[in-house]
Amino acid sequence: IMLPLTKAAQGSVHTVKWAFGLPEIMEKLETLKIHQGSRILVVQKDKDYMIIGSGGKRVVIENQVASRIQV
Repeated sequence: IMLPLTKAAQGSVHTVKWAFGLPEIMEKLETLKIHQGSRILVVQKDKDYMIIGSGGKRVVIENQVASRIQV
């Protein structure tokens, strides 16, 4: 079962199944080494954004972007 990253619980770890979006967003995710098969930690959730961690790095992403990442 896949679900949008925005539906994942805070504190949970998930594997990225697939992601889609604008090329510049996809390039940014790739520079952070977030791609299909990556393990990501949901550090914090808010109504407008999420903080996720991957590979020892943390990044803030808007929920609109996070909803396009399926875990």
